[in-house]
Amino acid sequence: MPTRRAFLAKGLLAAGGGILGASMTGVAARAEDAARQWHMPEEGEPHAATWMAFVPSTRIWGKQLLPVVRENLARIAKAIAAYEPVKMLVREDEYDLAQRLCGPSIELVVQPIDDLWMRDTGPVFVKDQSGQLGGAGFNFNGWGDKQSHSRDAKVAAFVAGQASARFLETDLVLEGGGIEVDGEGTAIITESCVLNPNRNPDLTKAACEKELFRLLGLEKIVWLPGIAGKDITDGHTDFYARFAGPGVVVAGLDTDPASFDHAVTKRHLEILGQATDSKGRRLRVVTLPGPTSVREDYENREFAAGYINFYACNGAVIAPEFGDKDADRTTHDTLSDLFPKREIIQLNIDGIAAGGGGIHCTTQQQPV
Repeated sequence: MPTRRAFLAKGLLAAGGGILGASMTGVAARAEDAARQWHMPEEGEPHAATWMAFVPSTRIWGKQLLPVVRENLARIAKAIAAYEPVKMLVREDEYDLAQRLCGPSIELVVQPIDDLWMRDTGPVFVKDQSGQLGGAGFNFNGWGDKQSHSRDAKVAAFVAGQASARFLETDLVLEGGGIEVDGEGTAIITESCVLNPNRNPDLTKAACEKELFRLLGLEKIVWLPGIAGKDITDGHTDFYARFAGPGVVVAGLDTDPASFDHAVTKRHLEILGQATDSKGRRLRVVTLPGPTSVREDYENREFAAGYINFYACNGAVIAPEFGDKDADRTTHDTLSDLFPKREIIQLNIDGIAAGGGGIHCTTQQQPV
């Protein structure tokens, strides 16, 4: 089976980054943040907007794949824009091209960027008990210094400012794709990402949990092992398990015994099948296998052929299709059952999948 995000940018090490600043710093700011009781809403709750980024880099994507990726991004953005506002970061010299591909329904925001993965570079939006918007910046370091990220390291603070959100300070290094929440105090997180020495070498699991509880309003984390070193993300949660609402998880299963993900996805299903959420409920787990085939152009390359990386926007679920008619149809039917009040929109995103990502990876929701 094809794998998830490939090392397209192997060897492009960090040109910068580090811990970002905040609108308020120090002990006083953190104490105030704790008193605010920040809370990360579940993705299916109403959005004010979706944030995306228009890929600029031939160096990372290559001349052959880049035009396909840009078309894929525009396709995703326009599909979401039918249901909610979409704001897309774009470099100044790419503005006209992005405008031509995306059309008038997408708001373009000029900002220097390195890559397109807004789920990982953007802020993780939270709210306090009064509805004040916050944006946690998790010090993006290029997935453990695997890729240049001097511009993307500044995206979280920039987007939080654009959204008029309070930028929240933390010492944790991780990415939004590694966090999945139910909106009621439960998160699913992979150890291979957050507990990886290339992100948080000096922090224990307990210390990571304490800080995630503070920032995201969590009461319980279901830890999945994930798998490090096989893809650039070191095994993000959003390719393994997603909440379809409180108490309901849709999880991936790699059915190919030769795949590095086969054993780990089986283990994830075992853990999730025994897990309870913050309310003490046993999780209902729905399995969603990947396709058994992909389109001919992508059969012999690393390819993120998984359906779990869908995105729930206002009124719709935007999901991939890979040309396997049976698996695509099963995915549509499963998502229809899980999200009965939303339209299920399936898109060809082969270019993005060839870069090892999916629809969810390209988006970041800003809650109402």
